[in-house]
Amino acid sequence: MRPLAPWGQAGRRESVRLGRGSVKHPGRQAVLGLLVVSAALFRTAILGGAVRLHKHTVPPDLAEILSRMNETSKRLKTLSAALEYTTVTVVVNDKSTERGQLFYQKGNPPQVLIDFQAPDPKIILIKKNTAEIYLPKSNQIQQYNLDKHSELVQQFLLLGFGTETSELQKSFNLRLAGEEDIGGDTTAVLELTPRKETVAAQLAKVELWISEESWLPMQQKFFEPNGDYHLTSYTGVKVNRVLPSSTFEIPATKGAKRVKVH
Repeated sequence: MRPLAPWGQAGRRESVRLGRGSVKHPGRQAVLGLLVVSAALFRTAILGGAVRLHKHTVPPDLAEILSRMNETSKRLKTLSAALEYTTVTVVVNDKSTERGQLFYQKGNPPQVLIDFQAPDPKIILIKKNTAEIYLPKSNQIQQYNLDKHSELVQQFLLLGFGTETSELQKSFNLRLAGEEDIGGDTTAVLELTPRKETVAAQLAKVELWISEESWLPMQQKFFEPNGDYHLTSYTGVKVNRVLPSSTFEIPATKGAKRVKVH
């Protein structure tokens, strides 16, 4: 079961548990995952050892980090970035990576589009209470109504760009794990554990890497209760550029079939 698999792998890992039921359909994983992606970004903080603390300066404490994140969130309107998403199944040592572009527009609710280009093309769009997944090879658009999963949706959206940290703290216990250099940028590593049991059943914990220059998330890692995890990293981040409304529309080929997935 892959209750979190944020982007899904079309044609693989098709059984996804949502609540008590089981739905077999490629892409169902992508719904919750997309919500996750509107999220922040991170990588493992403990690759081969403990998180390294810098000695060349006094690192910021958790209160200062949250304050800086809040200031940045209030100014953030749009964001675009290159995205790399990796799923790791620990028990069989299986690893798969997808690459594409992320586009985000702040709002209530926010709009998010992810355009995966490799290894298989796929576009994921979230608008209002609907998620759509476009599979160009089959020229099919899968539509998902998110109302039935509103609690889980809200928890994942809290991890997104533009989130007030006070809202984050209502749903997660936050801990500052230390600092780590990523691509020449010093990041503060935050560990988040869900407060609600219903969310913890799907998501054991999250690690966020927050840039101490931009105070935006750079990487994120989502752990499932069984130990599997999903790793997302962003590069070439651009903020507050004008994004035309067409950015958040799926450019489907003429004759695309729409399928409602329940």
